[in-house]
Amino acid sequence: MRSYDLTPLLRATVGFDRMFNMLDAAARLDEGALGYPPYNIEKTGPDAYRIVMAVAGFGEDDLDVTVTENSLVVTGKKEGAEADKVTHLYRGIATRAFERRFDLADHMRVTGARLENGLLHIELVRELPEAMKPRSIMIDVTPPSAPTSAKIIEDAKVIEDKAA
Repeated sequence: MRSYDLTPLLRATVGFDRMFNMLDAAARLDEGALGYPPYNIEKTGPDAYRIVMAVAGFGEDDLDVTVTENSLVVTGKKEGAEADKVTHLYRGIATRAFERRFDLADHMRVTGARLENGLLHIELVRELPEAMKPRSIMIDVTPPSAPTSAKIIEDAKVIEDKAA
C-alpha cells in the first residue's frame, strides 16, 4: 500500500475545493515525474519571487513557459532529429519531455524568463491593486463644535417659518 505525504498540498492551498482537485491530480501522476526537473523557489524581495529550474540539455527552443489564470506551466520537449545525430555510450543527463505546473496566488504576475547555464529563471512579482493595499487613516483629534444657543434659536425660527 502506498502512502502519500500531503503536507506540501496543505501548506499551499486554503479551501477544500482546490485541495481535492490537487489530490486527484497527484493520484494520476507517476512517482518518477514528481521530481523532474528539480526546482527552487526563491524570495528575492518583499513582493518579488524567482523559480529556478534545472533544465540541463534543453535549449530555448525546447522550452515553453505559459501563464493562464492562476497557473504557470513549464514544458520541455527535446526534438528527435537532434538526438539521432549523436550516439551516447552513457546518458546521465535526462532530456525526457516534462511538464511542471505551479499554482500562482492571486495578483501574481510573471515578469520574465531567462535560460542561463542550464537553469531556467522565471521572475514573478506580486502586484496588489490600490484598493487592496493597506492605507493609513488620519485620526482627527479636534472635538466637534457644540451648537451654540444662538444657533439653536435660529434653527427653531427656520422650522417655524416653514410650518407657517
